[in-house]
Amino acid sequence: MNKSIKGKHWMMAALVASTACSLSAHAADWADNSIGYRYGTHFAEPFNTQDISKNIVNFQHASGYKYGTNFLNVDLLMSDSKDDSAQEAYITYRHTLDIGKISGKDLSFGPARGVGMTLGFDWNTKNDKSYASKKRMLVVGPTLMMDVPGFLNVSVLALFESNQPIGVSSRYTYDTHPMLNFAWGIPLGSTGLAFEGYMNYIASKGKNEFGGPTAPELNFDGQVMYDVGTPLGMGKNTFRIGLEYQYWRNKFGNPSNVPGSLAKTPMIRAEYHF
Repeated sequence: MNKSIKGKHWMMAALVASTACSLSAHAADWADNSIGYRYGTHFAEPFNTQDISKNIVNFQHASGYKYGTNFLNVDLLMSDSKDDSAQEAYITYRHTLDIGKISGKDLSFGPARGVGMTLGFDWNTKNDKSYASKKRMLVVGPTLMMDVPGFLNVSVLALFESNQPIGVSSRYTYDTHPMLNFAWGIPLGSTGLAFEGYMNYIASKGKNEFGGPTAPELNFDGQVMYDVGTPLGMGKNTFRIGLEYQYWRNKFGNPSNVPGSLAKTPMIRAEYHF
């Protein structure tokens, strides 16, 4: 890998993580930071017929303040030779404003404990030799915060996405398209286990950069994590291990006839929280 590109990936990730920690220290009512690692051998990439192994190093930040919550996820993904030994940085940020807290009104109803507005972005860069994604995406839309142990947020978001992969001379903007998003973190009683993850249903985004069709995506990524920090005397949820599974149909909007557009990926996962 080009050392300057690798350095840019790590510097961008470190800058975002440092900023998140600084903000949480000054403004948050609560905050949770973690570093993690996950590994799988059945990742898929469009137009690639082979199973790909990836090591993924992760930083995650979640915090809450008087009027809402912040969520930041930074993944550094390292593929094996079947994906050009590529390295990728993928950053996701979401800020959810609690409209009830802002207005001073109780907006709970039925199964929902509140109503919010979510704004955020996705950003990535990858240095593989065939596509080299440079995704930029803004998101905005309403969110329902459901009344469950832990949390379950249901959002309908408008996506404003662009990319400039290899072979495209200028940044290409897709049609604005909607996404139905579920995000959850639910403790399973007093077992020390928790079920966490997200699911996205993303509508077609029109033509792709090369004039071809795109298809609706379904991306489920869930994990069952176990708190080993408590029995080891490290503190509750300080260190967790678990199993993760991702099912991604029509990955990146590629139709089902494209090889590698369907991913079924089991992973092992470990996290240290601080």
